[in-house]
Amino acid sequence: MRLFQNLINQIRESVDGNFGIMDETGLILGCTDERQAGTIHPLIDTILDDTRNELEIRGWMFRKVFIKSRLEFIVFTDVAREQGKALLAMFAINVSNLRTYHEDKFDRANFFKNVITDNILPGDIQIRAKELHIPFNTCRVVFLIKTEKSKDIHPHEVVSGLFPKKQKDYVIALDDETLVLIKELRDADDHEEIDRTAKAIIDTLNTELMVKAQIGIGSVVDNIRDIGRSFKEAQTALQIGSIFDSDKAIIDYNNLGIGRLIYQLPTTMCRLFLKEVFKKGSFESLDQETLLTIQKFFENNLNVSETSRQLYVHRNTLVYRLDKIQKTTGLDLRKFDDAITFKVSLLVKKYLDKAEGMQGEII
Repeated sequence: MRLFQNLINQIRESVDGNFGIMDETGLILGCTDERQAGTIHPLIDTILDDTRNELEIRGWMFRKVFIKSRLEFIVFTDVAREQGKALLAMFAINVSNLRTYHEDKFDRANFFKNVITDNILPGDIQIRAKELHIPFNTCRVVFLIKTEKSKDIHPHEVVSGLFPKKQKDYVIALDDETLVLIKELRDADDHEEIDRTAKAIIDTLNTELMVKAQIGIGSVVDNIRDIGRSFKEAQTALQIGSIFDSDKAIIDYNNLGIGRLIYQLPTTMCRLFLKEVFKKGSFESLDQETLLTIQKFFENNLNVSETSRQLYVHRNTLVYRLDKIQKTTGLDLRKFDDAITFKVSLLVKKYLDKAEGMQGEII
């Protein structure tokens, strides 16, 4: 109201008549007659019932102001017709510009969005945080939340409802399937809170919206300037997780394991490694049953008895399969070194398949 009243005070000296602005509920936000500010305009119901954007009632002219296709304000004046139209057109433009400027400068969520997307100069971050009264040196962590595509689902509202402390936790929608949560922590070692928060988001989206989600978590940072780094780490966590841990719902950047190393290798080096390990396409000759056997064998820490039990096969049948794998690939999975080589090879193959798939989508 103060901003709009100041705008009116700047214009009123050049205008011979009264004018003002109200919101979509009829609350007058500013007027040449300042006594009306804060009251409800008596004609608001008539104005809203009329489908026209410009109308004249009882000697007053009204113009509806839409922002992002939504009615936000209504400007009005008693100035004569042609001059009144010109005044309202000019006033509406100023109102829209002021609203946009105010959002850009004073909306905290928009500020954090600019920080994580590098749309603000590093030197301006601390200045803008001070303007918005946001503590600069506070521990925070970024959660990057990816959900399934659906027209009828609005995860932003559900996730925002989990974090009512709007002055500390910020939920930002990057697109229909991507949300960012910037959460304030008591200290850098508050890992229990991080884990509890991620699980609460996954459970809520699953139970309330019946939608699957995956969360990437960045490192804890102790100042606003480094939030962008935590966001990029959360992105990396999701990218690596989609390759090596696609079944996991929560992926922490600080617990990526060997997947982090493989992800940073050039694809040419990965192809050379596979070519060295598997001679003459020996890997491609392994069928799905054999690959399942290998997976179970690794899950059971190379234990033949436990693996055969879970696969519902005789121990000798499993031994026969392992012998066949050794004959085909030259690797005896019962030996620790060969098992490590094969396990890494599987991860490298996953990485290459994903990388080649992404290149195909781009083409």
